[in-house]
Amino acid sequence: MTSRRELAAAFALFAILGITAAWWALALWPLPASSPDWLQRTRLVCFGSTRDTLPTPAGWSLLIGEPLAMLAALAIIWGPALRDGLRALARTLPGRTVLTAGTLAVLAGLVAAGVRVASASAADRFDPTAAGAPAPRLDRPAPPLALTDQHGAAVTLAQFRGRPVVVAFAYAHCTTVCPIIVHEMTDVQQRLGQDAPALLVLTLDPWRDTPARLPTVAQSWALGADAHVLSGSVADVNRALDAWEIPRSRDTATGEVTHPTFVYIVGPDGRLVWQVPGYADAVVTALRQL
Repeated sequence: MTSRRELAAAFALFAILGITAAWWALALWPLPASSPDWLQRTRLVCFGSTRDTLPTPAGWSLLIGEPLAMLAALAIIWGPALRDGLRALARTLPGRTVLTAGTLAVLAGLVAAGVRVASASAADRFDPTAAGAPAPRLDRPAPPLALTDQHGAAVTLAQFRGRPVVVAFAYAHCTTVCPIIVHEMTDVQQRLGQDAPALLVLTLDPWRDTPARLPTVAQSWALGADAHVLSGSVADVNRALDAWEIPRSRDTATGEVTHPTFVYIVGPDGRLVWQVPGYADAVVTALRQL
């Protein structure tokens, strides 16, 4: 007769597999454009990915390491009970059905994950010129932008004419997607070296990210010499955000701003070229096709 300990060990195994399946689905399942913002934020924070992208190396470490750690803990704590519980299940028809279904589900999940990774890799994660790409070429004049940076200097797009510019949108009190987006964009600059674009990060929270606070914001984001965080009066910043067509919603009680995670790429001629997901691989790929 199967003991409660053996049943508990077997149940724990299936629970780990179920949690792992949900975790991998959250990381890899393609998100439609209409997906809620909280889901996009969760994926970005947990796995460093957005929309249809793959996880970053840190995200893959989490996806693979956490299930292995849980399975190792289960084997150490309940190894004999787990073995006996699985043997007991295998001796009955319902038990064999459960084990077979579980095995097939795991195999199907692995195949689906492999197909997802292979298809993303084949497309080089993002191709702005591909049919159905998430960010079509815009090719229109860039909206006006004239605000103050962390050095107290007036910054306009015109001063960067002759080189590409990445325009991102974030705010200092954001602890979820904003630091990741800024980190990804500074990573773009480091990866491209001499061909790196200028980076302009326009605040979404001019109420708190005032020009006087921008040096602290730039330091917390570890911005380099060729990166500028921009602010100004509330009216001026909101005018700029409207011109750049940035949808946003601010909670007046908490100051939290709900916003998209894309960035814009402005070409050396000052024209707006692409709107792309705010992760490094997408931006690097797009910049190399200018």
